[in-house]
Amino acid sequence: MAMVVGANRLELLQIADAVAREKGIDKGLVIEAMEEAIQKAARAKYGAENEIGAQIDPDNGDIRLFRLMEVVEEVENPTTEISLKIAQLDRPDVELGEFIADPLPPMDFGRIAAQTAKQVIVQKVRDAERERQYNDYKDRVGEIITGVIKRVEYGNVIVDLGNAEAIMRRDQGLPREHLRQNDRLRAHILEVRREARGPQIFLSRTANEFMAQLFAQEVPEIYDGIIEIKSVARDPGSRAKIAVTSNESGVDPVGACVGMRGSRVQAVVSELQGEKIDIIQWSPDPATFIVNALAPAEVVKVVLDEDNKRIEVVVPDDQLSLAIGRRGQNVRLASQLTGWTIDILTEAEESERRQQEFVVQTQMFTTALDVDETLAQLLVVEGFSELEEVAYVEPDELLAIEGLDEDLVVELQRRALDAIESRHRAADEKRKEMGVSDDLLQIEGLSPEMMVVLGENDVKSLEDFAGFAADELTSSEDGLFKRFDLEEADASDMIMTARKLVGWVTEEDLAADADKLAAAAASEGEEAADGAGNTADNTEAEKA
Repeated sequence: MAMVVGANRLELLQIADAVAREKGIDKGLVIEAMEEAIQKAARAKYGAENEIGAQIDPDNGDIRLFRLMEVVEEVENPTTEISLKIAQLDRPDVELGEFIADPLPPMDFGRIAAQTAKQVIVQKVRDAERERQYNDYKDRVGEIITGVIKRVEYGNVIVDLGNAEAIMRRDQGLPREHLRQNDRLRAHILEVRREARGPQIFLSRTANEFMAQLFAQEVPEIYDGIIEIKSVARDPGSRAKIAVTSNESGVDPVGACVGMRGSRVQAVVSELQGEKIDIIQWSPDPATFIVNALAPAEVVKVVLDEDNKRIEVVVPDDQLSLAIGRRGQNVRLASQLTGWTIDILTEAEESERRQQEFVVQTQMFTTALDVDETLAQLLVVEGFSELEEVAYVEPDELLAIEGLDEDLVVELQRRALDAIESRHRAADEKRKEMGVSDDLLQIEGLSPEMMVVLGENDVKSLEDFAGFAADELTSSEDGLFKRFDLEEADASDMIMTARKLVGWVTEEDLAADADKLAAAAASEGEEAADGAGNTADNTEAEKA
């Protein structure tokens, strides 16, 4: 850049051309940088109080220097202002507030001025280069890119992409992968950020998307959209599971991803330093998908809790370690792949747990209904587990049980109702001792047992209860009423009743909200109908 100061006019343009090509930026930006540098040097010579401008002719390299003067009625600063009368001597049409350019003689750059000019040009070119790099890569997030390793610093890998530099942080590299300077590296563009020192391009080889993209490169059916990758779960460098499905019935998604003699999957494994990959058949049925995801372990039985996305899986006793995997790897990856929490039991553990539940439920019926153990066991075997089920079930269901006659059924239901009432009375006494307000009795569906739980959590008034959100009561993780099998809609009704009772909302407020919702729904319906009508009109027009 130092050549600029002593260069003739044509050399100036040649330098601008060379810099623009080398840095991959627009020649105009380089000329702008030179103009700014000349302007700064001229200001140093003529005085910083002057408003100096510089222009380089892009065709012949001529440099024009001028001082900008504002046209004013009365001059206060003669270095930057000129009176209207004097300005009109040269330009009769000039008006107040305009600027006129007062030409300056060409100048020779001194050593200091030349150095300053060089710094300005270098900085401007660097800024332009950074902006170009950011614009080139900001829309490429998610792509696979290949570069050459420039250096490795404390585990972070600096990669030369040809026209930019990227970094792969230590935590984004595969464990036990030895990378050296000048090695070629394939990676996923994780993020592109504009930072003070220039655009930062972050790469990753551990991202789930990287594996998905590698498969897309190796399996043409994925690229063509015939096979779809539904989800990926990885323990980078060790093991991974990938769920695939086919949009065409005649194409086997797992076979296509494995390839002839495993050629396709082996190409991905080689790129990922031997990471073992399980290719799983995706299924819209959660139970089937989860059973597939736990391969190679066999599954005997599953019990789904769809509300909490939790599944209990029973495996043969000798398959437990295989299902869990080393350090829990297999079940952890299956859980990540499916998005479900997976609990694994052996057949023996499930049998033992069921036996314990059987004993506990039998004991409860024996005590609460004052019946012998045989009758209590019969109720449990027939699927009854709560007093409410016995008390409120249709008598015909109990009569269908062998050994029960009408008199016994009537007596059982009476005893069940008595036991429930007794339990309610005990709970009511307890909540009174805790200081839980009688006002809460106005809320339909809020049982004495629930009030005891509220008291245990220091919720004792209508105001306290009205401040809850529905999920704080029903959440399976930490909801206060999680053991009561309460629906979220019912919990919302209870809370709204409490808010009306304490005066936080009124029936008019609720009616107004309902009207707004109805109006919004009607508006959406009209828009949908209009859209359908337009589509139909267009279709008829096309036919015509």
